[in-house]
Amino acid sequence: MDPPNAGVTGGFADFHSHLVPTVDDGSRNLDDSLHAVGLMTAAGVERVITTPHFRASLLTSSRFDPAMEYLDRRWRRVRDAVRATWPELDFRRGFEVRLDVPAPDLSHPRMRLGGTRFVLVEWAAFMARLGSPDMLSRLADSGYIPVLAHPERYHGIDRELRIVHAWKEAGACLQSNYGALAGQYGPKPRALVRRFLQEGLVDYLSSDFHGRRGYTLYLEPGVEELKRLGGETQLDLLARVNPTRLFEGKRPLEVPPLAIHEPLSHSAGRWSDV
Repeated sequence: MDPPNAGVTGGFADFHSHLVPTVDDGSRNLDDSLHAVGLMTAAGVERVITTPHFRASLLTSSRFDPAMEYLDRRWRRVRDAVRATWPELDFRRGFEVRLDVPAPDLSHPRMRLGGTRFVLVEWAAFMARLGSPDMLSRLADSGYIPVLAHPERYHGIDRELRIVHAWKEAGACLQSNYGALAGQYGPKPRALVRRFLQEGLVDYLSSDFHGRRGYTLYLEPGVEELKRLGGETQLDLLARVNPTRLFEGKRPLEVPPLAIHEPLSHSAGRWSDV
């Protein structure tokens, strides 16, 4: 039986991007933000949660309230402009929370993705540290569903992917970037994301679009690469079904392993690279 929406262009939901102007390394101004949203909708994105960077250590700092006031003002401005231009677009916010403290308190509702229990997290300095599964487990035990952003980009992942399996066993979901499939970050992340897909470890794809004029949105190149690899079923789950379920506060469906019938050295790095 064909998967839902198989072969259909569009219907994508994206929950990792940097479109709130002047708050991080994403959009520099409102024009950047609107240009980026236009690119995303043209590529078939129908739901967006944009996620400025936020350090978990700020949650207990005296700087938290001033930081949130600034972020709130910037968010309201882009939200209102997006809704006026694309009233049909489901446009929300969350944060990409950098776990720079061992036991962050994520009880503040704005830390989570679009009003759900899901929280998008990343490791500091792009390092997969030995204690990282315990941090994810503590978040899950607190009632949140951690979604680890772009695991293919982290240094320190062992060849057997033991730490990646440990993240999953700790209760985390994994969100890979379309750009990794298309080679945006180089051969090693590309090799890793393919290997994750072969083992059925990825739950979602998102753009991680740092919405500036002149920056490439790698959604369509990533989609085409996954199709080329024979991953129509995986694409539907990773780009449509599971992200939509996240917007609805539901856990992802299991994504079957992807059988890749070409050597990894073909434009994607080597097994020995990862």
